[in-house]
Amino acid sequence: MRGAGVARYLAGRAAAAVLVVWAAATAAFAVLHLLPGDPVQIMLGNGYAASPGMAARIRHDYGFDRPFAVQYVRFLTRLLHGDLGTSYQQQRPVTAIIGEQLGPTLQLAGAATVLILLVAVLLSVATAGTGSGRGPLARLGRLGRGVLSGAELTAISLPSFWLGMLLLTAFSFRLRLLPAAGAGGFEALVLPAVTLALPAAGLLTQVLRDGMQAAWQEPYTLTARARGLSEWAVRARHTLRHAALPALNLTGWFVGHLLGGAVLIETVFARPGLGKVALDAVGTRDMPVVLGVVIVAALAYAAVSTVVDLLCLVVDPRLRVKGAAV
Repeated sequence: MRGAGVARYLAGRAAAAVLVVWAAATAAFAVLHLLPGDPVQIMLGNGYAASPGMAARIRHDYGFDRPFAVQYVRFLTRLLHGDLGTSYQQQRPVTAIIGEQLGPTLQLAGAATVLILLVAVLLSVATAGTGSGRGPLARLGRLGRGVLSGAELTAISLPSFWLGMLLLTAFSFRLRLLPAAGAGGFEALVLPAVTLALPAAGLLTQVLRDGMQAAWQEPYTLTARARGLSEWAVRARHTLRHAALPALNLTGWFVGHLLGGAVLIETVFARPGLGKVALDAVGTRDMPVVLGVVIVAALAYAAVSTVVDLLCLVVDPRLRVKGAAV
């Protein structure tokens, strides 16, 4: 894939990213406007009944007295200009609110991603191909792989909030090894990152191992082993690359998992970040903030999906040939 092919591919990915962001923003906008309750009444609280004039003025200033279609067009127009609006509750630009809280969330998501990749790659490379053949060592390898698969399924099935509370009880309240809350330093990042990473690491490990197991009996693997390469070299150079493509495609799910799970994790561990901002905004019907968080999440998903597709082209040359032929 060269020249015009690369340009067409990038243009297609850009169009898909715009479509994803538009669809996410539109869905969130519609849902928030269909929710029961009056946002002006929520903003004024107990003063709503005592200040009908102020309520009418706020309703006009924010455009709540206009038809839904007019509000939607105004929202899209501001969005095209990079304006996410002003928070109803904080009376500050949404971009400033998100910008202040984006760092801790990226830090948590980045640490969880590194942990996911380390655990998945190490476990899959260490266990793929074990248990093949006969004899005591083969049976022991199959037993160990079965135990590990059971542990992975357990990690995938555990609710994040329950896992977080379990880790807090063990490592913070009883052993007192790690802080229970806050975002101060590396120690405060360990438990939230582990809580966020474990379910995804269990799933990715299974996908990688299954792909490596399938590649273990392929002709190119048998040839590499016949040439005298060690089992570790065969796993790292051949079977892991074969299994990397479906694992890379799975990372799109990881983005949604990490960003969605951050809401619960940041609440459980009392961490600052977009999760807490989104949760507070939903509770107070602060629609500009909720929409801003949704749009940022959609942009992150589109960006990561594009990077994943480019990495797939690097990993599998056959995709480059197909792309050039399109």
